[in-house]
Amino acid sequence: MEKKKLLFVCIENSNRSQMSQAFAKILGGDAVEAYSAGSKPSGIVNPKAIAAMKELGYDLSTHDSKSLDEVKAFAPFDAVVTMGCGDACPWMPAKKFIDWQIPDPKHLEPKEFNDVRDFIGEKVKGLLKELNLPVG
Repeated sequence: MEKKKLLFVCIENSNRSQMSQAFAKILGGDAVEAYSAGSKPSGIVNPKAIAAMKELGYDLSTHDSKSLDEVKAFAPFDAVVTMGCGDACPWMPAKKFIDWQIPDPKHLEPKEFNDVRDFIGEKVKGLLKELNLPVG
């Protein structure tokens, strides 16, 4: 089966899109090539996001905060998912564009942050099913 290429975009590429990319790798396994980027990348992955994903056994500290320019070489994508970047989200070659309304968790306490993390996990699971991919 051909891998599906997914790109997750938020503003800073430090929380939501990073966790989405991680969930796509966890749940999609070898069927998915997942990327993430920010329209205005912060340059760091939020330590809260790293801690939240570590609880699920995923090491997010290996990820980098990237700009869209850094991932456009991997286009075209099967799906581009944007999260709360509004007009700041530039166009990328893709078969499908999806916008998820996910609050930015960067200032939330750990419990609320984990609620957003779990919501993202469910959204990614739904996306993989929509793309007819096996969900691990």
